[in-house]
Amino acid sequence: MRTWTRWWLCGATVTMASVPALMAQVPAQPGGASGTPIVLTLKRSIELALQNSKDIQLARIQTRVADQSVALTRSESKPNLYVGSGAGYTYGIPETPGGRAPSIFNVTYTEQVFNEPLRGMAREQQEQAKAQRVLLEDTRNAVMVRVATAYLELVKVNHALDLLRKEKESAEKIVDVTQERQGEGFELPVEVTKAQLTRAQVVQRILQLEGRQDELEVFLRNQLGLPPEQAIEVTPEDLPGAAEQQGATLVAMASENNPSLAFAESNVRAKEFRLEGEKRSKLPTLELVSVYSVLAKFNNYENYFKGFQYNNLNAGVNVQLPIFSSQAHAAIALAEANLEAAKMKLLSTKNQVSAEVRQKSRKVQEADAAKEVARLELQLAQQNVSVLQAQFGEGKANLRDIERARLDENEKWMAYLDSNFHRQQAQLELLRAAGQLDKVLQ
Repeated sequence: MRTWTRWWLCGATVTMASVPALMAQVPAQPGGASGTPIVLTLKRSIELALQNSKDIQLARIQTRVADQSVALTRSESKPNLYVGSGAGYTYGIPETPGGRAPSIFNVTYTEQVFNEPLRGMAREQQEQAKAQRVLLEDTRNAVMVRVATAYLELVKVNHALDLLRKEKESAEKIVDVTQERQGEGFELPVEVTKAQLTRAQVVQRILQLEGRQDELEVFLRNQLGLPPEQAIEVTPEDLPGAAEQQGATLVAMASENNPSLAFAESNVRAKEFRLEGEKRSKLPTLELVSVYSVLAKFNNYENYFKGFQYNNLNAGVNVQLPIFSSQAHAAIALAEANLEAAKMKLLSTKNQVSAEVRQKSRKVQEADAAKEVARLELQLAQQNVSVLQAQFGEGKANLRDIERARLDENEKWMAYLDSNFHRQQAQLELLRAAGQLDKVLQ
């Protein structure tokens, strides 16, 4: 038996603004998990995902790796102090594999004061570390899109299951009435089979949606860091403050905020730094060096040198001026090729982002139009139910006609829910392409 609320829905005029309010009246469906359900909003789901997503945690680790790579390269331009000791047998002139005299104890100090190729490499890696932060932001956006899409789809599935369960009731009533009329000789057996087929199709769709409901809840629990058996209850809502700007405005916003474009620009700057450093490899390099060592007589130094002393100190500046370096020429050529490739990639990314934003903007407009068509079809189906109800009261329509009209109304509801969800998906993709996702969902 239909409730009063259902009759009100059948006779109401559905508007775009009233959808969240109407959907809020739909009771939550059990998700198969035990325990007290946790009530989630879209904003809260995004917050939990940003805190617990493994993808974001991995991206943060990769950002730290990039930062440490910069520190490692720069460490060569900072003071480095080493202490060493060792023992060995010598026959003939005492020396180590590195050409230094064997010592009981030694201290070595080095510092690259002026080395332009090394400096260029450090600046390149620093810019790459900035690009890694851009990738971190892009990963955050991807997680937000996935979680928001799953959340909104779960809202749609819950509402659709409620409609299908009511549709099953109508289908069962049609089967009962048709079988009764067949027994009285007013219907052919084929009509009973058709009614049974409709009921079986509804049951099949319910099972399919219950499976999808379970998949979405498992996905959300994993993304949000919830226990495996935690029951979830989502609050029906629409996307807040979605971007409604037209093509040119969105393209301008994307040129400032799109992560892919920002990454490509950062990559060009990194290659420019590397090329600048390689070109300046023709300049001399300057390194501070100092060595203190304690020698021992058992290495027979007095047999090969006029004088011997235990404590020895050497300090100075090591300057190298390249006259001809095949390695430097090859490094410059490689840096130029990498820079040219990065510039081509940037140009391609600009064109791609511009086309992508315009395409996704058109998809939002198309989804708006499809949603409006579905809304009007639903409204027409609701009005048809109202007319049949009036006719039934006057004896001009039978119960089976009303139940069939309700089946049609439920189908229009399903179509409306699908069109609304597809529009939300299109909005999310547009916001991500325009670089506005965090401003809407956070």
